Amino acid sequence: MTTTDSETRATFAGGCFWCTEAAFEELEGVSDVTSGYCGGHVEDPTYEAVCRGETGHAEAIQFRYDPDVIGYEELLAVFFTVHDPTQLNRQGPDVGTQYRSAIFYHDEDQRELAESFIEELEAEDTYGDPIVTEVNELETFYEAEEYHQNYYEKNPGDAYCQFNADPKIRKVKEKFADKVKQEA
Repeated sequence: MTTTDSETRATFAGGCFWCTEAAFEELEGVSDVTSGYCGGHVEDPTYEAVCRGETGHAEAIQFRYDPDVIGYEELLAVFFTVHDPTQLNRQGPDVGTQYRSAIFYHDEDQRELAESFIEELEAEDTYGDPIVTEVNELETFYEAEEYHQNYYEKNPGDAYCQFNADPKIRKVKEKFADKVKQEA
């Protein structure tokens, strides 16, 4: 994934990538949201191996964003709104290390911003429970199989998406209305 001077990348893991991808697709200044895997020890992992917990990878999304339109801290706010960062190795019905909460930073600025953001949330006791979100340097992001890309868009009637992705999308549209893409 290449970037222009006015765009940079972010990589987040917050449970099922179908749902996280759908939420971030709503944001102005965000483009090329890609589902994939990172944080593990196996090169070129498959969905099946990740689901079996054999790779150490998390389901994650990586996307480009224009910092002149939406800042990294705003992206962090969205990330911490659309998933529960206090659930260790799970999100909703999905259980296993592949569904862990993690931020994979691309540079030191992202690392510092992520760590500070988490510290503020903890200081304010935002969730009532400790945040378990990992902050790790991104080593390699492996793009998931094609049928996972834009899954929600291709399968809006899917029961899993309706139950798990729809509430995340509603939260983004309600809490971040000023950052949501305008319908054409």
